[in-house]
Amino acid sequence: MLTTHADRQSRSRILDPEERERLLAENLSEVRYIARRIHDRLPSHVQFEDLVHAGILGLIDAVDKFDPAKNVQLKSYARFRIRGAILDSLRQLDWSPRSLRRQARRIEDAHRELASSLGHSPSEPELAAHLRMNLDEFQRLLGELRGLDLGSLHGQSEDDPGEDQLAAVASRPDEDPFHLALRSEMRALLSQAVDELDEKERQVLALYYLEELTMKEVGLILNIGESRVSQIHTAALIRLRARLRDKGFPNAKTSEEV
Repeated sequence: MLTTHADRQSRSRILDPEERERLLAENLSEVRYIARRIHDRLPSHVQFEDLVHAGILGLIDAVDKFDPAKNVQLKSYARFRIRGAILDSLRQLDWSPRSLRRQARRIEDAHRELASSLGHSPSEPELAAHLRMNLDEFQRLLGELRGLDLGSLHGQSEDDPGEDQLAAVASRPDEDPFHLALRSEMRALLSQAVDELDEKERQVLALYYLEELTMKEVGLILNIGESRVSQIHTAALIRLRARLRDKGFPNAKTSEEV
């Protein structure tokens, strides 16, 4: 196969030691930023520096494979590789035990039952009472469940077959009319479900996902603790999943990819 001038130029840039070191140094802050946002949503036993280490490996891989001839910015490509490397490392850790996933499903089921009987989205005290827990216990459980919204971390599980199918459909780039319509409907329902959240939950989701703040920064703006931000975030995502399943998406995910 013939080697074009662009190929030779691209490879020489990738393999140049000084250029490689410069690109790595320029993007190290992106590693810590992505690692921090993911760490915000994980149980406390997962070490932040472990995520950073995995992210650096992803960055190195991105710089080594980056081809400027493809008209893609390194920063965009690096973000994809960094996040992928961190999520791969978490998948290997199996940080989310089945017991926690069952508890999350239990809360979702309680939410659907109460929403049907009460005629409105249940509050945290109402959910806690339905689950025969006091409010403090319920909120501690929400804290333990943080990170379970990162649905792309887990493939199909024995106790929840096919749970990632919709997330895959919602993020696939193909132009098949069925999948485009499904994705459009999913986004419309998700927007409607967000509108049904209480004000504090909407604020947390907006600041975290739209403004891309960390949970610590969200807490400072809303004048609440970082742990409480995490609890509200988890509760909001559980409500959204329950609402989407009520609307006919039994395997719905509300991760960033949706």
